Amino acid sequence: MAEIIKVENEFLGEKYYVTKHKSGLEIYVFPKKLTKYYALFATRYGAIDNAFKLEGEDEFTRVPDGIAHFLEHKMFENEDGVDTFERYAKFGASANAYTSNTMTAYLFSCTEHFYNSLEILLDFVTHPYFTPETVQKEQGIIGQEIRMYEDNPGNRLFMGLMEAMYEKNNMRIDIAGTVESISEITADILYKCYNTFYDLSNMALAVSGDVDVDKVLEVADKILKVCNAQKIIRCYPEGEKAEVFKKRYSANLQVAKPMFMIGVKDIDISSDPKIRQWKSAAVNILDSMLFSRSGAFYNELYDQGLISPNLGYGYDHAKTYSFNIISGEADNPELIYDRFVKYIDDKKQNGLDRDAFERCKRVAYAANVCSYENTDYIANMLINNVFEETDMFGYTDIISSITFEDVTELLNKIFKEEYYTMSVVNPIETK
Repeated sequence: MAEIIKVENEFLGEKYYVTKHKSGLEIYVFPKKLTKYYALFATRYGAIDNAFKLEGEDEFTRVPDGIAHFLEHKMFENEDGVDTFERYAKFGASANAYTSNTMTAYLFSCTEHFYNSLEILLDFVTHPYFTPETVQKEQGIIGQEIRMYEDNPGNRLFMGLMEAMYEKNNMRIDIAGTVESISEITADILYKCYNTFYDLSNMALAVSGDVDVDKVLEVADKILKVCNAQKIIRCYPEGEKAEVFKKRYSANLQVAKPMFMIGVKDIDISSDPKIRQWKSAAVNILDSMLFSRSGAFYNELYDQGLISPNLGYGYDHAKTYSFNIISGEADNPELIYDRFVKYIDDKKQNGLDRDAFERCKRVAYAANVCSYENTDYIANMLINNVFEETDMFGYTDIISSITFEDVTELLNKIFKEEYYTMSVVNPIETK
């Protein structure tokens, strides 16, 4: 019987269990006496993984862009023709899936019959079924989805930013691919990707709610078969320059007011996951100091009527890419960009506010503690930390350890004008 390890944080009053199932699957069970159950079954496979080989193979396999997302769609089809969503509906569960740049995840939530729905999740994800006919049908469906994305201002804004920021990095790849790239997908290619990345040793299961670890393992024993662990070697483009590829991207779509995204390319990515986790926490505090509604940047622009109320910001720091984003709506995005540059320069010269640091640090700490009251967030946080090779409970201590001097140093390292770019979606001009 596999060893079950309890991971506990006395300060938070939380615990979870982790075990390596005989099939090779890592299983994480976070008991939480809440009314909602949540399960997430994920693989370390996303949009950026378009070139790979198994250990011992001579040549890399290169696959069409968008195939991870295409595969996610196809997994819901079954050889017997029974609809996966109908299977869930019988037990009152709500199911979904998503593909990100680095991960594909299948999930469900429910308030009852959790173990029945868990059986469905483990069953359909481990039983692929692809034929030339069903692949061709899906190409038409996803092709329509891609065209819809092309007309979506938010998607165009973000992908434009990635195309401006990076010259070679696979973040330039749209998760859905293109109509041309998905037309190259075949059933054989799908099986190749499935057999490579859906090996249970490359996957993890996280469940949260009023669950019992032994019962979860009983379901796993019933459904999962032993897999041979295989080492996947991934190939990503090299030679990305430090500065941004282009300073601007623009497009014209059906929007009421110009939309903008200012991007800050971060080239300092550590190979140590603990350092990446620390940096993510520190920059999130710094961003809150700089761009939240309590800060001068937002209030000055809003009070002068230069931006709409919703100014967004965020930091994405991963193994192969890292960037900051500030986004919103403005009649004159170039003016906002200029004000952004001057604002950051002023903060560098005159220093950050210590009181703002303490306030934003407390907010970050409280938000992290409160997140443990949401089963959705717990399961997603578990999986993200597992795939990033970091400790979920350790994040609280990391926030506590961050100093004013840390965020000041990061301000000066990250925010340099050669790392700035901007994407803009303008309204279509009418005659």
